[in-house]
Amino acid sequence: MDKTQENSTGTLGKALEVLNIVASSPVPLRFTDVLKLSDQPRGTLHRQISNLIEEGLLAMNRDHSYGLGLRLLQFASKAWSSNEFRTIAEPHLQILHEQTGETVHLGVLRGIEVIYLDKVESRQSVRMYSQIGNTAPVYCTGVGKAALSALSDDELNARIGLIEFRRFTASTLPDAKALLKEIDHIRVEGNAYDREEHETDICCVAAPIYSHNRHFVAGISVTGPAYRITPEILTSWAGITRAAAAAIMANMATQLSPRA
Repeated sequence: MDKTQENSTGTLGKALEVLNIVASSPVPLRFTDVLKLSDQPRGTLHRQISNLIEEGLLAMNRDHSYGLGLRLLQFASKAWSSNEFRTIAEPHLQILHEQTGETVHLGVLRGIEVIYLDKVESRQSVRMYSQIGNTAPVYCTGVGKAALSALSDDELNARIGLIEFRRFTASTLPDAKALLKEIDHIRVEGNAYDREEHETDICCVAAPIYSHNRHFVAGISVTGPAYRITPEILTSWAGITRAAAAAIMANMATQLSPRA
């Protein structure tokens, strides 16, 4: 890589860092807030933010805090609508939703997180809050643990080594040893569970989805409130969740395979 390429890559990386800081914050951030969270010098950061606002990737609110720009919505809409995997999976998500009446999620593994690519909302009056495009940790979500189970041992250990285990609830797995033990069970049974590990009163059953070479790994889950979905109900949905994942993989093999 020559010096020009290095500078270009560095500039892009810094811009993405700023976008990620703003997007990940639960509250709007001002310049000094972003500066504290960034490793960039004040002058560099000011230029980055100015360029991102000019390109429509960031927007400045009336109180001089920052929000994501509308141009990102255009990118997201285009990516979502043209994603072949999501299109293949969609009818199977609908079938699983019809079978259970609860919220169905489709998540793709990205590093040590899963990003929710699609969702079919519950028919119940009390629903859970989740959004397409949001990310969640792999170690305390059903989709995340299901996706991890599809990795090779080397890849699994490499990713787990990057996780900082935070206790979201009293049920969150505390460390790598506990996670690896659960992954062994998932590989045998074919299902992963979230037993109020990421959010109190929310549970799910999930199954892994992967390409034939396992370079692409994802998961599908049925999720709902613990007061409505007992452990017995979750277990009863294990088979249909695996069947949905298998149907998606079968369609992937035919529709996403190289064409002669």
